[in-house]
Amino acid sequence: MAQIASDASSRPRSFSISRQMKLVSGAAIVGLLVAIAVLSLVWTPLPPAKMQIIHKLQPPFAFGVLGTDQFGRDVLSMLMAGCWNSLSIAIAAVAIGGTVGSIAGISAAAIRGVFETLLMRVCDVVFALPPILSAMILGAFLGPGRFTAIIAIAVFMIPVFARVTLASALQAWSRDYVLAARALGNSRFTISVRHVAPNIMNHVIVQATIQLGLAILTEAGLSFLGLGLAPPAPTWGRMLADAQTYLELAPWLAILPGLAIALAVLGFNMLGDGLRDFFDPRRI
Repeated sequence: MAQIASDASSRPRSFSISRQMKLVSGAAIVGLLVAIAVLSLVWTPLPPAKMQIIHKLQPPFAFGVLGTDQFGRDVLSMLMAGCWNSLSIAIAAVAIGGTVGSIAGISAAAIRGVFETLLMRVCDVVFALPPILSAMILGAFLGPGRFTAIIAIAVFMIPVFARVTLASALQAWSRDYVLAARALGNSRFTISVRHVAPNIMNHVIVQATIQLGLAILTEAGLSFLGLGLAPPAPTWGRMLADAQTYLELAPWLAILPGLAIALAVLGFNMLGDGLRDFFDPRRI
């Protein structure tokens, strides 16, 4: 019996440690990516757009740490600059989508009725259009570029945040502190701003962290299709697209940006899962 009790008491601690490791690992990966992105603004081994045809398709360590591409550009420099481009587009898109979607969800929870129903139907329509298709439609009108990629990803993010904040806000409206605020005569707008929004912000932060991984993956897809930043600005997605022709001759041109995308998505997903466990009031 004592052994069983000892095992039972040790389980929560092991689960807690695993959750902490997930949070720390995700934060470390994201912190590394942010550091590389910031560093690329002031220093890269070589200018990312500098072509040296005489050194084209050099393998790693033959010319530069990670070799060169078909134009003789330094792959490490392009990956570093691409890190900044991918992160900046993803963060801007999630910030816009998260702000608009959160305001819409909190407003729908306060107003209810027709506005809530209309918001949910609009979300359903947006979900029916994948972000890649939305970007293609926007690209036909706006042309490819940073603005098109940000707007296309942000439009897809709005219904995600709207649904998350609506569900969280509806729960908050049933809490005792909100009922007390209503009894004191506070307006729905005041209650939403002072009581509802601050108490659901942890859900928004967790969702934003997870969506950043999806935004990076979507931006890579847009760049792969030529709907992202215009050349010669390097992006991970375009590096993958350019590497298709040289898969047998220079496989590192596809492997390295693919690993960068996978690492970024993994880091943000781990960080988001770790934050969700951290903010969970039932955690042990």
